[in-house]
Amino acid sequence: MIQSATYQLAEAPGILAISGALTFATAASALETGRAALGRGKPATLDLSGVTEADSAGLATVLALLAHARQNGTDMKVANAPTGLEALARVSGVTPFL
Repeated sequence: MIQSATYQLAEAPGILAISGALTFATAASALETGRAALGRGKPATLDLSGVTEADSAGLATVLALLAHARQNGTDMKVANAPTGLEALARVSGVTPFL
């Protein structure tokens, strides 16, 4: 498990889970550690059930992780996206990518 002051990234067979805040303050670090985790395996699910706070940078991070997974041959799906993140995706017109 990789942990920062405001978010955690955990790996389990087939799952990459993010919990805590996924915001401007954590997005760059979460993206970097998420890409590293994707390099170690091919999780089928990005579990966001533990995300407590998300903003547009968090949404961009999720989209970038999905794109990175697809570029490396994995069709990773998002599970348990928080309501606020789903609403932001809807307003931004990127819901189909989640």
